[in-house]
Amino acid sequence: MGRAEGGQRTVFSCPECGASAAKWQGQCPGCGAWNTLVETFAEPSAGRPKRFAALSGTSELQTLSEIEAREEDRLPTGIGEFDRALGGGLVGGGVVLLGGDPGIGKSTLLLQALSAMCRTRRVLYVSGEESGQQIAMRARRLSLVTDKLRLLAEINLEKIVATLHTAAPQVAVIDSIQTLWSEQLNSAPGSVAQVRECAAQLTRLAKQTGIAVILVGHVTKEGALAGPRVLEHIVDTVLYFEGDTHSSFRLIRAVKNRYGAVNEIGVFAMTDKGLKAVSNPSAIFLSQHGSDVAGSCVLVTQEGSRPMLVEIQALVDQAHGNPRRLTVGLDAQRLAMLLAVLHRHAGIVCFDQDVFVNAVGGVRIGEPAADLAVVLAIVSSLKNRALPAKLIVFGEVGLAGEVRPAVRGQERLREAAKLGFTRAMIPEANTPRQAIAGIEVIAVRRVEEAVLRLRDLE
Repeated sequence: MGRAEGGQRTVFSCPECGASAAKWQGQCPGCGAWNTLVETFAEPSAGRPKRFAALSGTSELQTLSEIEAREEDRLPTGIGEFDRALGGGLVGGGVVLLGGDPGIGKSTLLLQALSAMCRTRRVLYVSGEESGQQIAMRARRLSLVTDKLRLLAEINLEKIVATLHTAAPQVAVIDSIQTLWSEQLNSAPGSVAQVRECAAQLTRLAKQTGIAVILVGHVTKEGALAGPRVLEHIVDTVLYFEGDTHSSFRLIRAVKNRYGAVNEIGVFAMTDKGLKAVSNPSAIFLSQHGSDVAGSCVLVTQEGSRPMLVEIQALVDQAHGNPRRLTVGLDAQRLAMLLAVLHRHAGIVCFDQDVFVNAVGGVRIGEPAADLAVVLAIVSSLKNRALPAKLIVFGEVGLAGEVRPAVRGQERLREAAKLGFTRAMIPEANTPRQAIAGIEVIAVRRVEEAVLRLRDLE
C-alpha cells in the first residue's frame, strides 16, 4: 500500500468488481479485467459492522412455505411507457437504477414522473448535481405542476437518510448516486467505496421503510454504468436509456427486473415540453420511402412482451481494398457469420464487397430472430432488386443454413397484420395452426429456400 500526502494509506480498487490490491497490477485479481485498477484511499475497518443491519425486522429461521407470497402493489408513475419498462410501475421498497449518457433525458423523465405522482403521493427529489433553482427553471420550462413536489439539494448521505426518515416519502429519486458521500468513509464522492456504500445504505433503507427509491447512475464511455459492477447486483431493477442525443427518440430498456420481465422497453420522443410517450413505436422505426428500394427489409422483433416492426437496411458495394463489414444497431460478429452462411449454402459471394447494415431509428436489436431479415436485405442490395411491398420477415439462421423458429411467432404476425402488412416470410416451425386474417404466410426451412422464394414473389 502507498501513502497519500496526509499519511493515509491508498489501495488500488477495481470499479468492475470492487476487488482491491496493495499495488497496481495490469489485471484485476478479482474479475480478471485488464487495466481497471484505480488508486483510492484505504478505508478503516473500525466501526464498519455497526452500519450493517438486517433488511427486514427479523432474521429468524423459517421454512419457505411459512412465508406469505403476495403480489406487490404497483405505484404508477403517470407515464405509460416508463411503467411498461418497470413491469407495471414502481414497487414499494424496490430500488431502481437508471443509467444513460449525459443529456439523454434521465433527470427530465424523473422530474416529469414525480410531477405526475406528487398529486396523489408523497415524493422527494434529492439532487446532488443541480441546485434547486436549476431544477425549478427546468420544471417551469416543461410546464410541470410542482406544488407538492419536495426537493432536497444535498450530497451528504447521512443528511439524506435522516430526511427520508422524517419526510417519509413513498417515492424518492437520488440524482445521482455518484455524487453522494458518507461521513463514514474518507474517499471522495464517486469512488468505488463511496458508490458501493451509499447504494447499500439506501437499498437497506428502502427495504426497511418501504420507500421506492430511484437511483440515477452515470455511464462510462463504453456505455456501462460507472462504479462497481456490484451496484447492479444490489438493486432490484436496472434500466438503461438508449438513443442518439442528436435524434429525438429515446428508449428505456430493462436489463434486470426482480418484479417484472427483462428486455421490456419504453419508447419516448424528446420535445420542447419534455419526453412524450410513443404509443406506436413501429411507426418511428419504419422509413417512409416514396417507392420500393433495394436493400430494405422489415423485421418483426420482440422486445420483452412487445412485438415491434423495424426496418433493416443493407448496402452492398464493390470494395476498394479490404472489404468492410459495419453494423449499426446489430451485432457485427453475427453479420460475418451470416455472410459465410450465404456463401456456403446459397452460393452468394460477398468476399469482395463492402457490407453495411443498419437498424433504422437507433434501436438496438440483440435477438437472433433478425438473421433472416438481414440476409434478405443483403441479397436485395447485392442484386439491386427491391423486396416485395408489405412483406415482413423474421427467423434465426443457423450455421448449417437452417432457418430456426423465433419465440412468440403468432404475436409478431398479428402485429404485422394490424399495421397493414399482407405477407410474411417466417420459419416453417412458426407457421400458425389457424390462418391469421389479412396476412399470407410463406414458410421456409433453409436460407437458400428463402432466397429462391424471393424470385417467385417479385
